[in-house]
Amino acid sequence: MAAIADDRQLHRAAEREAAKAPPMFNMVSDTEGGGDDSKSEQEGSYCLIKGSSDLSDRGFTRLPDRYVLPVSERPGDGLGRVVNHGVEREVIAGLLEVARRFFELPLPWRARYMSADVRAPVRYGTSFNQAKDAVLFWRDFLKLASCQPLHAAVASWPDEPADLREVAARYATANHQLFMEIMEAALEALGIACRRSLLRELATGYSQIMLNCYPACPQPELTLGLPPHSDYCLFTLLLQDNVEGLQVLHHGRWLTVDPVPGSFIVNVGDHLEIYSNGRYKSKIHRVRVNSTRPRISVASFHSVPVERVIGPAAELVDEGNPRRYMDTDYATFLSFLASAEGKHKSFLQSRKIAS
Repeated sequence: MAAIADDRQLHRAAEREAAKAPPMFNMVSDTEGGGDDSKSEQEGSYCLIKGSSDLSDRGFTRLPDRYVLPVSERPGDGLGRVVNHGVEREVIAGLLEVARRFFELPLPWRARYMSADVRAPVRYGTSFNQAKDAVLFWRDFLKLASCQPLHAAVASWPDEPADLREVAARYATANHQLFMEIMEAALEALGIACRRSLLRELATGYSQIMLNCYPACPQPELTLGLPPHSDYCLFTLLLQDNVEGLQVLHHGRWLTVDPVPGSFIVNVGDHLEIYSNGRYKSKIHRVRVNSTRPRISVASFHSVPVERVIGPAAELVDEGNPRRYMDTDYATFLSFLASAEGKHKSFLQSRKIAS
């Protein structure tokens, strides 16, 4: 398994970003590409119900107001990549393809899984936290919650496309095995003596697969696919197609992560920052969209069982390194998610102990 990307890779990415010319965008009027007054009148409620995929399919040529970010938040100029990971290319390609076909299904079928409940184990939706986001984000998603073994969860997953359950289950099994290997290496690096007991818990821990669709956007300079945020988990393993969009915040600059076929982006989550008492830092990242090509990605979030309380490891707390975070669990996170926007490291900030 290859090592996680280091600072030299990020610096090379910074140099590539600096060399790029500022993006140019053509502003399109309401009357071009099928825009009309009736669409404008319906945009507010329509966006909330149907999401960005359907807006893109209908040929909207101006971004609905609910998706327009304030000027200061619009796109301007612990993350690594793993290759040689042992997950078969057919498994990777199969999931990206079945995800694409899911988002191409007729809206009424997809909408059967739409829910405002962030606790729903299977959930189709739009934006980041649709019920709370002051501004909507140009992204639709399908959440598939699971645990090991998978058989109890798979039966609740969508049965269309017809091969979704089989393909996603095969991917989830391989992805979880890769997470276990990465987690074992991280615990060894931290010097955790009791890591075997934690690994046994993680073998039946909580996992979640998030299929993401970022449709072509009429005015990408005004919005984002996802806002700046960190992930709530130990590790996120991200799979993406060949369309760029993921960006990581590095020394105050947004750097685009180039898609590498067959690779996984490995992202440290809030749980690992808490467990390591700050030695590992969860990474702020966001997603940009473009005007010409849809983008598909699959994020797999891995952590301890949902009922498990997690806090700084005892081996990493002493007089010279006091506890920096309160204990937390999944229920606490879901309550926070249901009541707030998921931007930046807002949940992690809520668990920090004032120094």
